[in-house]
Amino acid sequence: MTPEGVDIRNPEKLYIGGSWIESTGTQRFELVSPNSEEVIGVVADATSADMDKAVAAAREAFDTGPWPQMSPAERGAAVLRWAEELEKREAELCACWTAQVGGLSSFAPQMHGGATATIKFIASLGQDFEFVVRRPSQMVDTALVAYEPVGVAACIAPWNAPYGILSSKVAYALVAGCTVIMKPSPETPLEAYIMAEAAEAAGIPAGVVNLVCGGRDASDHLVNNPGIDKVSFTGSTIAGKRIGEVCAGRVARCTLELGGKSAAIVRDDFPIEAAAAILGNTITVMSGQVCAMLSRAIVTKSRHDELADAIAKVMQGVKIGASTAPDTQLGPLAMKRQLERVEDYIAIGKQEGADLVTGGNRPTTMNKGYFLEPTLFANVDNTSRIAQEEIFGPVLSLIPAEDEEDAIRIANESAFGLNGSVLTNDHEAAYRIGRKVRAGGFGQNGMRLEFGLPFGGFKQSGIGREGGVEGLYSFLESKTMLLDGMPSQL
Repeated sequence: MTPEGVDIRNPEKLYIGGSWIESTGTQRFELVSPNSEEVIGVVADATSADMDKAVAAAREAFDTGPWPQMSPAERGAAVLRWAEELEKREAELCACWTAQVGGLSSFAPQMHGGATATIKFIASLGQDFEFVVRRPSQMVDTALVAYEPVGVAACIAPWNAPYGILSSKVAYALVAGCTVIMKPSPETPLEAYIMAEAAEAAGIPAGVVNLVCGGRDASDHLVNNPGIDKVSFTGSTIAGKRIGEVCAGRVARCTLELGGKSAAIVRDDFPIEAAAAILGNTITVMSGQVCAMLSRAIVTKSRHDELADAIAKVMQGVKIGASTAPDTQLGPLAMKRQLERVEDYIAIGKQEGADLVTGGNRPTTMNKGYFLEPTLFANVDNTSRIAQEEIFGPVLSLIPAEDEEDAIRIANESAFGLNGSVLTNDHEAAYRIGRKVRAGGFGQNGMRLEFGLPFGGFKQSGIGREGGVEGLYSFLESKTMLLDGMPSQL
């Protein structure tokens, strides 16, 4: 069973070692539409034994198969074929996202087309990246640094943007020469099924790409498997800490892209109406379910109330509706537990004494689905829970500051450091402030994200970087070779 417009051949099977096989268990995951609260799909629930099978298949493909020994150009060409197969199924990928997550159908082509373009960019690295580099040496005639694949990689994706996040991890791993186990979120696994079918159609060798969709216990078993050389994880900081502990215990490599509580500083030179338009409309992107979301806004006290009123007007004009409607600006949250989580934080914000300016309720016109009004809290204390903890919903905290330096201090008073922004027409000031904010990414005048460049966080927002050439380095080990002469072939 799959959503309308999605043709997946084996949703109740697993893709291991180049074959679609039955799970060793009998449980299944039911996928629920956040728009209608109805079941729209059923997929296999992998057991710990299934995870071991996937690791064994990937291990054999890496240790004895052709993939790591192929030239980077050959691997890049194979990844490009994979991207071309995925491109043929863009409409299905978009339909999956809208059906599972409640993502806007109007935004889905841009999001998924961009993700496939990123795969093509990563494939091109196979043509251009120097996997063997000569370095100066005081000891020998020839010193070489070779970059070799880290091994078997577990690529674990979250539920909010499953295609873009998982496909990027897999593409980097494949270009590096790794073999891969795809582990999507059990709430949003369908895109991974399409990725596995596309890998099969592209002729990627058996065992190089594997797919297992499992719950918490089976996933923990996967991360603990000694056959996994590298874990690439995107998700919550709590889960990331657990994965980091496991990997540290056996000295496995890991990249962790975790949570955020990113701040937008509004400088006094920036018009109130323009700032309100940016902040009020940004928090509704993907219903606020973006790790790099600008969920804190910091403004000087003298402009605080005026900005609060202006943001409220923007939020009150947002069109809430089914994610399939072309004029919808804010669709549902992805699942019931996420809606309840956000509602709990709204209650906490009230208890903490912040001013609820607008929103905070489910729309009275929506009888079904996990919908919530865009919500603004003003006069928020930066030490409060709604200012310090990731809510992952359309909730914006407006925080007053004394001046610019105080605003920077407030922005940095966070356990997170994923993203940030300053709203200003002065690019010199934007650079100066950006260098002072402790975050892995920073943009002028909005939530600026570009995944062809390094992406990741400071502090508890993660370890390592994805995107750009840095994303490829994360799946490679460096080997220093000291030789008496230059080999004829590198």
